[in-house]
Amino acid sequence: MNAEWATVRNVLVMRLDNIGDVVMTGPMLRSLKEALPGSRLTLMASPGGAAAAPLLPWVDDVLVWRAMWQQLGTGRADPAREMELIGMLRERKFDAAVILTSFSQTPHPPALACLLAGIPLRLGESKERAPGLLTHQPLSPTPETEHQAERNLRLIETAGVSVRSRALEVHISEEARSRASALVPQPYLLLNPFASCSARTYPPSLAGRAARLIAERTGFKVAVTGVDKDRERCRDLLAELGEHGVDLLGRTDLPTFAALIAASRLVLTNNTSALHLADATRTPVLATYSGTDYESQWRPRHAPARLLRRPTPCHPCYAFQCPYDLECLDFSPEEVAGAGLDLLTASHTLAAR
Repeated sequence: MNAEWATVRNVLVMRLDNIGDVVMTGPMLRSLKEALPGSRLTLMASPGGAAAAPLLPWVDDVLVWRAMWQQLGTGRADPAREMELIGMLRERKFDAAVILTSFSQTPHPPALACLLAGIPLRLGESKERAPGLLTHQPLSPTPETEHQAERNLRLIETAGVSVRSRALEVHISEEARSRASALVPQPYLLLNPFASCSARTYPPSLAGRAARLIAERTGFKVAVTGVDKDRERCRDLLAELGEHGVDLLGRTDLPTFAALIAASRLVLTNNTSALHLADATRTPVLATYSGTDYESQWRPRHAPARLLRRPTPCHPCYAFQCPYDLECLDFSPEEVAGAGLDLLTASHTLAAR
């Protein structure tokens, strides 16, 4: 480890995106904790992303903050609020800050806040050089196609941190497992039909039909997950599932959701947090994976998995709304169900060996 980092004991880790992004920090947090025994890791996360903190046992404290630079143009410039952030960081007397970003984000606004707060070591990655804001950064940019967990690990390796395992991992409490087991009878598949943006969402009615076809072949129940505001747009999906469906909309916190994923025979989802939780729990997962991102950026690396996507010339678009009728997700329910049944068969065979 670099000499400057070897004595670090109070570390701020900033990841101000969604739940899945925070789950992807797990290997990096674990590696930091192993490399710096006795250190204190504080995760600074968005209100949504902070929900993942209970799943990451290496986190000692959580700061919840809605950063202006992460609000996609909707943030309001408020100098007093930015000074509040700097003051809060200064009070914590951090030795170092690890600023995690995707390939399209800049670490410079949070690095400036950390500099003004007196944090001496600031590790981040940017395509643009801004001397003085970051004290440590990779010598060359990480390829755009790199997996997000690998991007995070490559960053701390820049500081000389050794990495024992690169796999995603989450801790699920016995309490969460108990709550999950009381919600749906075994065996079941978990259907998580929505994503954070419409461009990543396979039509829910078709997803419901695919899940029903799998249920009819296997006898599994279908646990339908989502937040309570999804209920109206789930009406047709739940009607399609009929007696096969178990309505869990709005009935789970994130640890219980993770426990449901861990205990399911198969997860059917889009490119969203359920995909990453399935990888972390080694649960077979079938994803209708839109063309918004490269598969290599987010695909499961350790769980049995299959990603379905039609090739399109607009891939990757990184769009929130698709202007082309989701051609990249043009799959019939029968195709999706067939892929799910194949994955179930393969996973059962592998588990039996």
